[in-house]
Amino acid sequence: MITVHTVEALRRAVNEARAGGARIGFVPTMGNLHSGHVALVTRAKTRADFVIASIFVNPLQFGPNEDFASYPRTLAADQDKLAAAGCDLLFAPNVDEMYPNGQAMQTRISVPGVSEGLCGGSRPGHFDGVATVVTKLFNMVQPDLAVFGQKDFQQLAVIRTLVRDLNLPIDIIGEPTVRAEDGLALSSRNGYLDADQRARAPQLHRSLKVLGEAIEAGRTDHAELIEQALAELHEAGLRPDYLEIRDALTLGPARADSTELVLVAAAFLGTTRLIDNLIVRPPSHA
Repeated sequence: MITVHTVEALRRAVNEARAGGARIGFVPTMGNLHSGHVALVTRAKTRADFVIASIFVNPLQFGPNEDFASYPRTLAADQDKLAAAGCDLLFAPNVDEMYPNGQAMQTRISVPGVSEGLCGGSRPGHFDGVATVVTKLFNMVQPDLAVFGQKDFQQLAVIRTLVRDLNLPIDIIGEPTVRAEDGLALSSRNGYLDADQRARAPQLHRSLKVLGEAIEAGRTDHAELIEQALAELHEAGLRPDYLEIRDALTLGPARADSTELVLVAAAFLGTTRLIDNLIVRPPSHA
């Protein structure tokens, strides 16, 4: 695996791969990689001839009181994981390479609608930062396809909308969430949890499963179901940020004719914010 740190070196490698007829796959990450990230690279390998991953902790998507400074940087270990997964090239730029004119003067990309509410409501400006850096990375790499995890369901919706609205010729692939044996969605931020918090964390997924089973059994009293799920989270020591039932195709409010629903949730354990989601089908569409 090649590692490059500049856009010039990245484009040179991409041009060489394309000259050989390669289809380019791309997996953008912020590093501190786990099995979920490896699954994204593995999926990209099934659809592309030359797979590029990026590692960049993007300051634009962190709020003023969030964990940008303390976010784990584990480049050497990440390189080993990517190489073992068959990644062909790692692009690992620094902040100056990504924002040479400074962050304040950087053109921003905003994706209305799908970026509002949920994590977008709790983290103002977050998805503008995500959309901006992903657009820049897409222009740098110019991939044929890119793979994103479904764990970040709203982010995936933002990226799909961005690509559609800006007419970018990129196939966006969503990869199912990778979980620990107890159901906890794998996340780089799980490393912040102490032993007691780690034991409590799977309740987020369990509550979503109970909620989903009730909907698939025909329950339509969504407000009551959500209230029960929130009570379960509080009892387990989690502090819910949000828990909502949305239309999985539009991320808008759930409707009686929605063919797929997505249960989306975020909750705090101490200072660590966990997110998860679950797609369910109402019985009339199962």
